Formats: sequence, structure tokens, C-alpha cells
Amino acid sequence: MRKRPEGIRNYDAPAGGWGATKALAQTLKRQQIVVQGVRTLLKANQPGGFDCPGCAWPDPKHTSSFEFCENGAKAVTWESTAKRIGPDFFQAHSVAALWQQTDHWLESQGRITHPLRYNRDTDHFEAVGWQEAFDGIAQGLNALPNPDAAEFYTSGRASNEAAFLYQLFARNFGTNNFPDCSNMCHEATSVGLPRSIGVGKATVTLEDYDHADLILSMGHNPGTNHPRMMATLRDAARRGATIIVFNPLRERALERFESPQAPVEMATLSSTQIATTYLQIRVGGDAAALKGIGKALVALDRTIQASNQATSQPPVLDHAFIAGHTAGYAEFVADLDATPWEAIEGVCGLTRAQLEDVARVYAAAKATICCYGMGITQHRSGTRNVQQIMNLLLLKGNIGRPGAGISPLRGHSNVQGDRTVGITERPKPALLDSLRDVFQFEPPRHDGHSVVESIAAMRSGASKAMICLGGNLAVAASDPLACFEAFRNLDLAVHITTKLNRTQLLLAKKASYILPCLGRTELDMQASGKQSVTVEDSMSMVHASSGFLEPPSDQVRSEPAIVGGIAKATLGDRSVADWDALVGDYALIRDKIEAVFPDFAGYNERILAPGGFQLPNTAQQRIWKTDSGKANFAVFPGLEEDLAHADPGVLTLTTLRSHDQYNTTIYGLDDRYRGVFGRRDVLFINQAELDRRGLQEGDVVDVATAMEHAHADRVVRGLMLVCYDLPDGCCASYYPETQPLIALEHVDPDSLTPSYKSVPVLLRVAGPVGSEEIVVNREGVVGSRTPVNA
Repeated sequence: MRKRPEGIRNYDAPAGGWGATKALAQTLKRQQIVVQGVRTLLKANQPGGFDCPGCAWPDPKHTSSFEFCENGAKAVTWESTAKRIGPDFFQAHSVAALWQQTDHWLESQGRITHPLRYNRDTDHFEAVGWQEAFDGIAQGLNALPNPDAAEFYTSGRASNEAAFLYQLFARNFGTNNFPDCSNMCHEATSVGLPRSIGVGKATVTLEDYDHADLILSMGHNPGTNHPRMMATLRDAARRGATIIVFNPLRERALERFESPQAPVEMATLSSTQIATTYLQIRVGGDAAALKGIGKALVALDRTIQASNQATSQPPVLDHAFIAGHTAGYAEFVADLDATPWEAIEGVCGLTRAQLEDVARVYAAAKATICCYGMGITQHRSGTRNVQQIMNLLLLKGNIGRPGAGISPLRGHSNVQGDRTVGITERPKPALLDSLRDVFQFEPPRHDGHSVVESIAAMRSGASKAMICLGGNLAVAASDPLACFEAFRNLDLAVHITTKLNRTQLLLAKKASYILPCLGRTELDMQASGKQSVTVEDSMSMVHASSGFLEPPSDQVRSEPAIVGGIAKATLGDRSVADWDALVGDYALIRDKIEAVFPDFAGYNERILAPGGFQLPNTAQQRIWKTDSGKANFAVFPGLEEDLAHADPGVLTLTTLRSHDQYNTTIYGLDDRYRGVFGRRDVLFINQAELDRRGLQEGDVVDVATAMEHAHADRVVRGLMLVCYDLPDGCCASYYPETQPLIALEHVDPDSLTPSYKSVPVLLRVAGPVGSEEIVVNREGVVGSRTPVNA
């Protein structure tokens, strides 16, 4: 047997279990908080405690003492680390020197302790007073030719209170430019679902998972991206629910899971099988598979109806629901009838028999939930993929009843809440009218910029200022070289952050600031005393979050305080709010949120209840806030969501997070469940594709884009081939290392979501690295060789 490459080995253990326990211990030690870290984790996701800054999976009504997971613990310890970087660190490290470090190294240095301003004469960030920073930012914003020359980016880690102040500030300033992390993940959900059912959120609660007898799991990896979901899936599997998984990679957590909170499993080294059926769909084949299941379901219903006189079987479809609650059914079925099985099989890589088996299981199920992640949304057909899921659920009336509905799996713990309180570049008239009435000003009415649009505007010179409320935008977005160019073309860049990252090193021409903010785990004291913030999970539950740790320094401020300080300095007499009062007492912010958004009625009182409260969801009540007044079947003509590859040499690449990663934050260099240790410079591919190319595991290749937007130098160099169980024609590699392969134009035209999960590529013999290319080594992205100030 051929020896596997360095850092690659078989990992046969289940997800969770002792492997997760060991990883948690190592994380606490690495962040130098073994004792404090345990005490902190016991307050995570608990009533009176803080909300985990990781995923948005909801908290159960009856929380245990351990409502955290391995990767949530990494997020908490990463934020609450004992490591600090103050003015002395930045005095010792020029920006040019920092640029040559990996992204992992940059964030690993610790928490930023002082507000900083870049000095171009010395190439160093230097400490600056808060009011001086606010005044300098205000001067830069007010010097812009028009308000739309400013971009206001929001990360999903921001609280409802911070996000509401932020959108109020920007609209008072005069723009709807709100590029947001949602634009890069679930924007297809936010666009597609409202057209189908009138809401852009999940239609299920956590309790619905207790009543579903079928769970369809599509395009997500819960063991890494939202591990607390594993307890829910484990419970469903153990009570006998059927779980059918559609995923190109065999992900360990969707196969079997050993719960660290189950003493018997831990003691006996046993585990629970999660997937009843695991279907390895081709990358980009989701819509085809969904249409195939729908086609088989309709055929099964027709067969039963044709034989009804003899058998008296009930119909497969919910015809009463379809007739009373939906529109577009006939057109949808006509499209299914016109779609040949040969085309469906060719695109999705599954057989007709497999899809018909799924249809039969679905037909027999009493209540079905479909949960999905970015493996569905981050495609050029992302919006239509989401709508195809909804079509399948509508066929059997699986919405608005116990145990049934759609369940998009959000990333950051408040990415949904930010949208709810006004972070949107395409605001509805009702939101703007309500802001006008409550704050007595006329907000801008035209649409603003999403992430892709903001980067294009920055590159062209139309936008000259960027304020980032969290995040690492230039690395998170597609096409990093274009992002680097865009950020360097700004006059003003402001980063509200806890830690150092690469985007902060992309220096604006006139002024660049780094402003350190509190994390979720930390005590937030304002004029009226200790403050709590609120967040919304992926199932519309709103609850309070209260930190307790001492801040990294007395120079670190809360996000609401920073936003309020910039707003007050910038707007002056134009202000429509008393920023000092709002920052001094977050209950006043919640009063204003309630005034603008009636769904938050009784906000301050309702968050006192353990677990908080659920926002109304009209689709749960079978009330359809659509143009037709019905739930709409959406026709998706055709099948191929990305390029049809006549060239057998072209592979379809999907990008992945490693297990030691959350978005662009790299906690460590292991991807335990996939058998990768101590490195990130890998490309996963199956043995058949290696054989076709005369390659072996361990060979090093360059990966080049094969899309119509490609440039000759759109390439990632030096990736090592790792043999992995994937469908033919597919490969996979880590995000953000492979971002250079994705052009800004490679997006879903409906939602402008980048197609991170479906990129046509070619493999080439490894060659030298060019001066304009991204450098990737074992530890990940280092940066381009272009000097940072170029």
C-alpha cells in the first residue's frame, strides 16, 4: 500500500466523542485560558449568560450545563484569549512585515487593546485617542462627494442593537450601501423564499425536529459548521426518523456521531448512525436532483390516482393544499414532464432509481423538514436551488404544520438578526416609512450596494470610504486580488474589530483606522450600568446575551458605543437621534427597534424570559405575503446551473471550511474528520480522476479557472492532491485559499451570491508563482507578492 503524504492519514473515529474533547483541551491551552476558559464556556448559551459568537443554531428550551460544541468552544476561546497586542506590538511590526504573515498567524496574535491609525510615513499603525479617531473618520466621511461614496459593511457577529444604530447612522448620512456577510452566504434564501412563501427565514422551530419523521439534509456539514445541530440529528436518528443526506463529500458527522454529552457512548466508544441514506450528488447537481424527486413524486401520484377505484389509496400529493394555498402548480408540473430523466441523471450524478427511492420515502412521510446550507446557496443557481426545495415541500403541504418546513442553516449567530433590524441594501418602503415616522427624517429611497457591487464601486472609484463592522471582507469575498485593489483605492478605511486580519492591512490612500471592540463574552458597562445585547437565531428566536469577562483593556469599547461615537461626530446638527442616550442605555435602542418594527412589541420585557421570544412568521401560519397572495411554485427551466463541460479535463471545484475554521478565521491547521493534519495546501479528488490524469496522491499541481470570466493568471499554485471519496468530475479545496479562482462576475444573477461552491477548473503541472498571484503554503494564505502599499 502506497504511503500517504505528510499530514494526511485515515481518520476512522466518529464525529464528536473523545476527539472533540481532546481538541477542546488543546484549544484552551493554546489560548492560555485553561481555568478561565472552562468557567466561560459554562455560561455559553445559558439564560443570563452570553450567546456563542459561532453558529446560529437555536438553544433548546431546557438547556443543559454544556450548551456548547467543539467549534463553538473554539470561537469562544479565540475571542476570550489571554493574548494581547497593544501599541508596542504595532511599533515592532510594520504593515509590510505583517502582510507577509499568514492569516492564521495574524489573528493568533491576540486581542487588539487600543484604537489605531495608520502612519504612512513610518508604515506602522499607531495608537490614537478615541475622540481624535471619531473626528478623523467624520472628516473623511464628510469630505466625500456624496453619501453613496461610502460603504457600510456588517458582519453577522454584530448585535441587534449595534446593527440598528449602524443602519440608522448610514441612512441618516444618506445611503443604503449595506454590503453584508449575508450577501456571501444565504442571500439566495433571502431572495428566493420571499418570492415563494413571503418570508426569507426558516419556517420551523427547534421543536419541529422532534416531530419530523423525514429530514432531508442538503449541502451542509453540521459537524464543522454548526455542531450543536448534531445533538438534534442524533435525537432524531435514535427515535427512528429517516435522514437522507445529499452531499458530494462523505462528511463524518453526517455518517456517525458520538455525543460528548452521552456517558454511555463515551464510555463504550460507540456512536449513533446519522444518515439513513447518503447520496453523493455531483457538485452543482442540486436542482437536477430536486427536479428528479419532484418528477418521480408526481408520477407516483398519477399512478395512484389512476388506480384509485381499485385500491382506494390516498393520493401522494396534498391536492387540497395545492388548490387552496398555491399558485403555479400546472406550470411547475409541465416543466417536470418536459425534463428528461437522462439529463437529470447526467447533471446530478445520481440514478433515476435512487431519486425514485427518495420520492417513495418522501411520499410515505407524514412530516418532512428540509435543512440546507451554503452547498445549496453558493451557486449561480442558488436562488433557484432554494426555490426547488420549497417546491418539493409544497407538493405535500409540508409547511405550517408540526414537524414540517424549510430550515436554512445560517452561519454567524446574528446574521439573520442584523437583517431583521434593517441591514439591507434593498430596503422595502415599509421599513423606510417607519424610520421616517419614528425619527422624523426622510431616508434614502434608492437601492444600495451588496458586497459584489460595493467592491466594483470601490475599484471604479465611485466609492471612496468603507466602514467594516467586523469581518474580514477582502478575504471573505471572491476574487481577492480584485478586493485588494478595491480597498487600496479608498480614501478612508475603518475596521471595528476584536483581532487583526488581512483586510485591515489594505491601506486607504488618506486614512486607515482599527477600532477595538468588546466581544460577546465581555462585560459591557455604559452610563446606565451593565448592558445586555440581543441576537436572533436561525429560527427567529430573539434572546439576550450578557458578557462577564473583563475587557482586554480600558481602551476597548462596545460596538454600539463605537457606532454612536462615529455617528455623533459625523452628523452633528443633522443627527436624528440622541446617540449618547442610546449608547448609555441599550434598552432605549430596543425601544426604538420596537417602534420601527412592531413585531418586537414588548421587546425589553420579553427578553427577560429564559430563551427569549419568537418573532412572527406568516408562512408558519399559512399566510402568504407574496404578490399572488399564495405560496408560489417556481419554475426553473433546464438543469445545468453552471457551465456544461464538454471538456472531460474540466473539474467542478467546491470550496470548503476545514474543521479548525470558522469563515475566514483559522483556529488551527487540522481538518480532523477529513484526515488532514498540520496543513491547508490540499486539493481533494477521487482516485478515478487521478488515474485519468496520470497523477498520484501527493503530487503538487496548479489549479486554474476554466470559466468565461477567467484571466490567464487566475490560478492557485502549489496544491497537494489528496485522494478522497468524491463523485467523478468533482474536486474540493479550502476557502479562502482558492478564492482567486472565483471571478467577481461568477455569481447567482438573482441574489449576487458568489458561486464559491461550483467553479470549473483545470489541473496543471505546478509552476513558478507570479508577482500578482496569491501565495499559499502549508499554513494557508500568505498574501500576494505585490507590496501592500502598491
